[in-house]
Amino acid sequence: MTRPEPPNNSAAAVVLLSGGLDSATTLAIARQQGFACHCLSFSYGQRHSIELDAARRVAASMHAAEHRVIDLDPRTFERSALTDAAVDVPRDRDEAAMAGAIPSTYVPARNLLFLSYATAWAESLDARNVFIGVNAVDYSGYPDCRPAFIDAFERAANLATKLGVEGVNDGSGGLRVHAPLIDLTKAQIVERGVSLGVDYGLTTSCYDPDARGRPCGRCDACRLRAAGFREAGIPDPALRSA
Repeated sequence: MTRPEPPNNSAAAVVLLSGGLDSATTLAIARQQGFACHCLSFSYGQRHSIELDAARRVAASMHAAEHRVIDLDPRTFERSALTDAAVDVPRDRDEAAMAGAIPSTYVPARNLLFLSYATAWAESLDARNVFIGVNAVDYSGYPDCRPAFIDAFERAANLATKLGVEGVNDGSGGLRVHAPLIDLTKAQIVERGVSLGVDYGLTTSCYDPDARGRPCGRCDACRLRAAGFREAGIPDPALRSA
């Protein structure tokens, strides 16, 4: 696969990068828009920590200006299936079940914290743009993936930061939180990423991979990913390399 060349525009943006399908596509979109992308990932005791290796691969493949991994105290995120081995990861659920109650894979206030860190780094870079890969499939189940949350966070950030207050007051513009996948299905995300040259073979989505990093194929993330590639009519390259 031909990898995209570095952008010519040096305007900085901070991109939250998990190493999964959605965040890789979001990074590609930010690059297409001409941003020099400073990628931010987090180590927080997640049982699928293999995603951090994927994030490093994705950042390198898309010529990120910088990639940082922030260590957070895992005790902050107890009682989530993604951080506590005693809590089972849901398996074999259909989309109707996924759209019901907030699932056990919800990590307490995760995106609230991640966006706060991204905002702090953006302000230190004098960057007015932050990108996050939340999308339509996820926000039915996760409160911190919903459009209302993204809009509210952007408003709060522009009230709480020097960059935001001065930008709003002088008309130069404050901080913008971009969620370019918010209204897309997984199939549309896959199609968009492929059109931008994303190598999905570098990514991982599974909530509960085995010791070798191979996807379980049964958790919500695996099932949504598989449906997205199937509906897009595109083979998932990560399965060929698993």
